[in-house]
Amino acid sequence: CMGGGLAVAWACTDDRLRAIAPFYGVNPRPLGAVSRSCPVVGSYPEKDFTARSGRKLHAELGRHGIPQDIKVYEGTRHSFFNDSGRTYDPTASEDAWRRTLAFFDEHLASP
Repeated sequence: CMGGGLAVAWACTDDRLRAIAPFYGVNPRPLGAVSRSCPVVGSYPEKDFTARSGRKLHAELGRHGIPQDIKVYEGTRHSFFNDSGRTYDPTASEDAWRRTLAFFDEHLASP
């Protein structure tokens, strides 16, 4: 599942999800709800209000031992992954996509 803050909230309530990849999303409230989350690979822009959410999500997932790969991309802005936008960052986008695919490969492999 890919998305922003809704993906994180959904992952806390639906045990059918096996991994999520939020891109510059906000966290559910209360943040402690992520204790029920599936594994998370998240990508956040440094120069955006969502970077704070990414850092808090990283800490909270770690506190609950949930597999994660949360990264805040230095110098990037909101929508850095949108290749048709003004804030597109090809280097960060390429790395975020590579990390997402590798994480999904690890956590979504058939048992």
